[in-house]
Amino acid sequence: MIDADWGPVVVAVVLFIVLSPGMMCQLPSRTRVIEFGNMCTSGIAILIHAIIYFCVVTILIMAVGVHIHVN
Repeated sequence: MIDADWGPVVVAVVLFIVLSPGMMCQLPSRTRVIEFGNMCTSGIAILIHAIIYFCVVTILIMAVGVHIHVN
């Protein structure tokens, strides 16, 4: 039986859902600096959210060391 580490998978999936542009917030938005729950996206918003996503995932997985082992 292979002992898998599910921590990085769970962190990546949850942050992908939370940091999807337009889902909870959008930074920058079309009319303001930040909007909440507008469900619209733009190219620059996708780029900003991707950079934020990469930084947070890297910090949580590498520095904090989130691990979930299921036997």
